[in-house]
Amino acid sequence: AAPQGPPVYVDLAYLPGSWSARTVDEEFFRRIRSLCYVVSGDDHVKEAVLRPLLDALLAGKHQWGIDIQVTLIPTFDSLVMHEWYQETHERQQELGITVLGSNSTVAMQDETFPACKVEF
Repeated sequence: AAPQGPPVYVDLAYLPGSWSARTVDEEFFRRIRSLCYVVSGDDHVKEAVLRPLLDALLAGKHQWGIDIQVTLIPTFDSLVMHEWYQETHERQQELGITVLGSNSTVAMQDETFPACKVEF
């Protein structure tokens, strides 16, 4: 267990992917307070730990005790993410959590891909 200390405030935090995603728990979100969390890593390992990670965000944010708007930015499409979004939408609103969708497309060279713009 990590020693107790004050929370760390950042503008943007990338959540670990692959096997490291299992280390992201409620304590992580209680201590690492970000305006934006990026969930990346479209792989079978991330899919397996995605729901506990998303639930940990809700539990950790609940403990902040201050009203800070948080944006969650998934970089991949996932059935688990869609189900979590639908099942916890009301709770997300209570806690000030917004989930961004990638509904814009960027074209670079001969490739197009979904994207979103985040401003601070």
